[in-house]
Amino acid sequence: MLKLVLLRHGESVWNRENKFTGWTNVPLSDKGVKEAKDAGKLLKDKGFKPKLAYTSYLDRAIKTLWLALEEMDMMWIPVYKTWRLNEKHYGNLQGLNKAEMAEKFGDEQVLLWRRSYDAPPPPIPDDDSRHPKYDPRYADLKPEDIPATEALKNTEERIVPYWKSDISKSLKEHKEVLVSAHGNSLRGIVKYLKDMGEDEILKFNIPTGIPYVFEFDDDLKLLKDYFIGDPEEIKKLMEQVANQAKKK
Repeated sequence: MLKLVLLRHGESVWNRENKFTGWTNVPLSDKGVKEAKDAGKLLKDKGFKPKLAYTSYLDRAIKTLWLALEEMDMMWIPVYKTWRLNEKHYGNLQGLNKAEMAEKFGDEQVLLWRRSYDAPPPPIPDDDSRHPKYDPRYADLKPEDIPATEALKNTEERIVPYWKSDISKSLKEHKEVLVSAHGNSLRGIVKYLKDMGEDEILKFNIPTGIPYVFEFDDDLKLLKDYFIGDPEEIKKLMEQVANQAKKK
């Protein structure tokens, strides 16, 4: 059996402040540090022993992975970083409060920007210093690969090829792989693996710091998927994510 563990990073400072984050590089909050450590403890208790791990270029996902692996006594395993696992780029919404944007534009519009498959937020201006083309992390990327905004569709389009070329092959070879990334980049993977429709993925939310396990047979046929933890608590956390952008 093959096991893939998806882990959304622990709560970030901007998660705590209910701000759109995207490619902005913000640190974990104290709660996020605890969530990352708790995730590592859970995985260790359940006997997970990934042979390698993947993460994004953003500190909150990298730090979550480090903290989880430290709790598992597995900081020695290979770790591969890729911009393709970055969060969805939220364009010019980055740094703005979700609830305040809902007050201004309405719950439905903000929900579309947050969760829809093909409706991107307003793009960040090309000359804005926050544009990722000015960030040294992305200096080696082709200009067409550097987004000014993204819908989930765009996020999925950059992630699925990497799943096929790298992660899935590592999973078949090593049997157990851990991916520490972001709410929307992981939703892109989940949509592909579970063949979800656009309406279905719109309603699907991933809480911070909760390990999400996919089990496959040796031919990568999905057998089952499940979160690790108390089902009622996880349901409550998923509802909290869904309600972040509603009017106050």
